[in-house]
Amino acid sequence: MIYLDANATTPLLPEVLEAMLPWLRDGFSNPSGAYAGAKRARKAIDHARGQVAEWIGAEPNEIVFTGGGTESVNTALHSLDVLTGQGSAVVSTIEHSAVLRYAESLTRGTVKIPVTSGGRIDMDAFAGSLDGAAFVSIMAANNETGVIQPLREAAALAREYGLPVHTDAIQAAGKIPIDVRELGVDLLSLSAHKFHGPKGVGALFVREGLRFTPFFQGGGQESGRRSGTENTAGIVGMGAAAEWMMRNSSHSMDAMRDAFESAVLTGVSGVTVNGDTANRLPNTSHLSFDRCDAAGLLILLDEAGIACSAGSACMTGKQRPSHVQLAMGIPEERAKSSLRISFSRLNTPDEATAAAAAVIKAVEKLRRVQGAGVGPVVVYSP
Repeated sequence: MIYLDANATTPLLPEVLEAMLPWLRDGFSNPSGAYAGAKRARKAIDHARGQVAEWIGAEPNEIVFTGGGTESVNTALHSLDVLTGQGSAVVSTIEHSAVLRYAESLTRGTVKIPVTSGGRIDMDAFAGSLDGAAFVSIMAANNETGVIQPLREAAALAREYGLPVHTDAIQAAGKIPIDVRELGVDLLSLSAHKFHGPKGVGALFVREGLRFTPFFQGGGQESGRRSGTENTAGIVGMGAAAEWMMRNSSHSMDAMRDAFESAVLTGVSGVTVNGDTANRLPNTSHLSFDRCDAAGLLILLDEAGIACSAGSACMTGKQRPSHVQLAMGIPEERAKSSLRISFSRLNTPDEATAAAAAVIKAVEKLRRVQGAGVGPVVVYSP
C-alpha cells in the first residue's frame, strides 16, 4: 500500500516506537509517585516537555500535555471563554470542527471570518471583527486544502486590540516551521499523531503569564493545568517525534507533491487544483476531477493500493461537501469530486510517481464507466 493520507494521521516512526517501548513494558509507574520508578517516569515526561518546547520555540513550563488535539483545542477555548470579558469569539469559517463546534457551543457570540476563493482568511473582514471581540482562534494551516493562513499578521492585529490568540497548529506542525514567539500567539495546539508520533497524546502551549483555567478537574497534574494521570509512553513518544522533526527539518515534501501534481495535470484533463498554491503546506494536494465522484475514485484507488481521502478525513462517509470547500465558494459538484493527497516525510519519489499513474488510471476508468465528457485543466491562481 502507498499511504498518502498523512493529514489524517501519520505512521509511527521506528525511533518513536523504540523510545516508547520501555514505558509500555516496565516503566508503568505513576509519575506522581515518590518512589524510584515514579521519579524515572517523571524525568522522562520532563525530558519530552523540553523536546516539544524546543521544537516550537517555547519554554518547557509553557507546555501542557493533553490527551490529543481535540482536547488541546477545547481546553484553550474553554480557558479563553472563562477568563475573557464580554465580546465575541472570532474564528474563521474553515476551522477544524474541534474549534467550530466548541465556539458555537459558547453562550457568547461567535464571529466567523470568511475566506477568499484561495482559502485564506479575508484580512479586511478579520480586522473589522476585532473591535468588541473577546478572543481569537485562527488555524495555522487548513487540514483539508493545506492552505497556510496569515496567522502572524492576524495575531499582530489582534494584539493591537489586546486580544489573546489561540491557533490550531495541529496540521501545520511537522510540515512547516512553527515558532510561537515569531507567530505572536498565546496558545497553540498540537497533536502527536500528525507528525509521526502516537495517537492519544497532544500538547497545548500556554504563554507564560497568560491567565489559564483548566478544562479537567481532578488531581492537579501538569502543574494544575490538566488533571489525569499522565500517559508516560505517549508523552515520551511525542517528545521523540518532535526531536526527530528537529533533526530532519531540512527534509521537505514539496518536490514529491509537485511531481505528483504535474504528472496528474499532464496525464488527464479536467483537473482543478484547489486552494492558494503559493501559500500551502508542502505535502498537500487538493484536486477536483470533472464529472468524477470522489467516492468512486477512492474505491478504485483503494483497489490499486493507494490510500488517500475525499477532501477531509473528517468528512469521509458524509455525502455532502465539506464546510471548507463551501466556504471557499467551490461549487457542490466540484467539491464532491475532490481528493486530498497528503504526503508524509516517509513517502518516496517513486511512490509519488506510482500514485499519479494510479490516479490517472482511476479517473480514466471512472469516466469511461460514466460516459462523461470533461473540460480543460484548471489551476487556481491567487
